[in-house]
Amino acid sequence: MKDILEKFNLTGELPGTFNGEWFGNGKILEVYTPIDGNLIGKVRQASADDFGRVIEAAQNAFLKWRSVPAPKRGEFIRRLGHSLREHKKDLGALVSLEMGKIRAEGEGEVQEMIDVCDFAVGISRQLYGLTMKSERPGHFMMEQWHPLGIVGIITAFNFPVAVWAWNIALSVVCGNANIWKPSSQTPLTAIVCTKIAETICKEMDIDPAILSLTIGRGSEVGEMLIKDNRVKLISATGSCKMGYRIGSVVGERLGRTILELGGNNAIIVTPDADMVMAIRAILFGAVGTAGQRCTSTRRIIVHKSVKDNLVERLVRAYGQVSIGDPLQPGTLMGPLVNTGAVDEMMVAIERIKKEGGKILFGGEKLDKPGGCYVTPCIAEAKNEYEIVQEETFAPILYIIEYEDFDEALHYHNDVPQGLSSAIFTNNVREAHKFLSEVGSDCGIANVNIGTSGAEIGGAFGGEKETGGGRESGSDAWKAYMRRQTNTVNYSEEMPLAQGIKFG
Repeated sequence: MKDILEKFNLTGELPGTFNGEWFGNGKILEVYTPIDGNLIGKVRQASADDFGRVIEAAQNAFLKWRSVPAPKRGEFIRRLGHSLREHKKDLGALVSLEMGKIRAEGEGEVQEMIDVCDFAVGISRQLYGLTMKSERPGHFMMEQWHPLGIVGIITAFNFPVAVWAWNIALSVVCGNANIWKPSSQTPLTAIVCTKIAETICKEMDIDPAILSLTIGRGSEVGEMLIKDNRVKLISATGSCKMGYRIGSVVGERLGRTILELGGNNAIIVTPDADMVMAIRAILFGAVGTAGQRCTSTRRIIVHKSVKDNLVERLVRAYGQVSIGDPLQPGTLMGPLVNTGAVDEMMVAIERIKKEGGKILFGGEKLDKPGGCYVTPCIAEAKNEYEIVQEETFAPILYIIEYEDFDEALHYHNDVPQGLSSAIFTNNVREAHKFLSEVGSDCGIANVNIGTSGAEIGGAFGGEKETGGGRESGSDAWKAYMRRQTNTVNYSEEMPLAQGIKFG
């Protein structure tokens, strides 16, 4: 642990605010690793005055950055991706140290950052508009996309660096300045990422305030960020409760949001499923990151004819999951992010029992240093249970039985959230119905792969209480720009649209 911290110079009291300079005048934030509960860092958080300095610098940086040609902006992101390649192993280890996911997942998260940088470099030369035929003679119509302004990025602890990269890679090539407010659980990774970007800015003579940082409480710094009219877009990843607050505040000032919130992701397992593939996908989806992904598999909706076989295999697989220090080779599941998350899991398990569910495996606290380790839980339940309708951010997997396919689809969609979904079947009719307008109501729907591990090339996000936002691939870049329709009259006449005669 000490080696990881020293490699990034994360010793002593660290300033948690950056606007081209590092400073901080707020309270001290102590950072503890969930691996063993030890103190690993101290960060001086942003004060209200500090935030004012950050947003002023970001606005000034935007006024210059918006006029830099997009391919030149892409060159900055290309260099950022290259630097992340050089730091992949160490940054991945820091992610594991700070939030608890296993080292392979930490490095995989950095790879996501690299991939989205590659994607954004290409987008920097493809910010395409349209040309349209005018109904008026001697007229030409087109649409353009222009930089938007300041983008506020609020990230969660579970993907402390990848979600920042999803946003800034696109936002930067679109010509925006950005202010990052990371989770207070994971400020060290945010400081390191910002320092990496700062170095590249200095090498390219770019105002570093295009990638500003403000570490502080959501009730303080976060509220200032979402209320400020100079922040044209808030892209926020977190709980549905947080999303309701942000959506309300930003909507009241007619600002824009990209909300990527909770998931209650299900896999339908049909009688025609390849059971070996299904078990592998369920195990990673439910146990990966200790069940703390927004795309984690929460519910298995399984046909009654294969339910017993599935449960037997799952229990056997769960029993082989090695739980412990996420930095050690061979560990498949690390700790939950803090002891509060453990307490919430234990409360959820008691609610499962109270509502009539049955624990089939696990769900116990483990006596390990730090107090953040648990055994992943498998529970038999009904979809209508209140606890099943909620998202518990922990490794709890519900087994729900169905008899016919329409019933399975009903159970699948009958939750408030709509992020990721999957079906395992070799029946082409079932697969296509699942992907149709009467099938999954989620933003992501997969066939014969799990709910977790989305590629950056597709737009990422979901429907209903998941918030409706989209990040990363496809044409998600458009959310970071303002659309402008243009009409040019190159004739010597002044006809009105719709054939209107006036005067």
